[in-house]
Amino acid sequence: MSAERRRAAVLGHPVAHSLSPVLHRAAYSALGLDWDYGLHDVTEDRLAGFVEGLDGTWAGLSLTMPLKEAVIPLLDDVDLVALATGAVNTVVLDQDGRHGWNTDVHGIVAALDEQGAAASTGAVLGAGATARSAVAALARRGTTEVVLVARRPDAAAAVLATALQVGVAVEVLDWESVPDALEADCVVSTVPTGVVDAFAPVVAAAGGPRGCLLD
Repeated sequence: MSAERRRAAVLGHPVAHSLSPVLHRAAYSALGLDWDYGLHDVTEDRLAGFVEGLDGTWAGLSLTMPLKEAVIPLLDDVDLVALATGAVNTVVLDQDGRHGWNTDVHGIVAALDEQGAAASTGAVLGAGATARSAVAALARRGTTEVVLVARRPDAAAAVLATALQVGVAVEVLDWESVPDALEADCVVSTVPTGVVDAFAPVVAAAGGPRGCLLD
């Protein structure tokens, strides 16, 4: 690898399932960039050492679970959306330092807008970092009340803090309430693959979700 070739990668644990390398490499090709995009399984306790070891060839990082919060103390600055959600999914590296961004919110908004999803009522499945971004995204689209369905309702405190900052009222329900949540205009699932599979028959029996379902 030449000194001029830039590098980037997705970090997480587990991370082997990530499609980020496919997406980024396709983008690099379309833009005519001879960049390399890798994939590294990194746990929270190894993150600081990995980041400290990056040299000048690195352009940035993508972060997935469980690193979106853990990376924040390692950064020189973070954008306002990342501050509101307490979650960074993108780190840009340049001569001025390490800069954290949350692009999840914009991505969720763009996906829902593209589908013309209604904004009156919203539901979020999960209570992690991406759930916080989902609540912020729904707020940006005009939703003022959101149902949060969590496998561990006691883990919802951080989501409630984000909701307070973005002006959304959140009702926390237990996991068995997923079928009820599917009645919302817009449902955003932020849980790992397979977690909601048990509720697929409910969706099928109803002829599909009532509104827009983004997984």
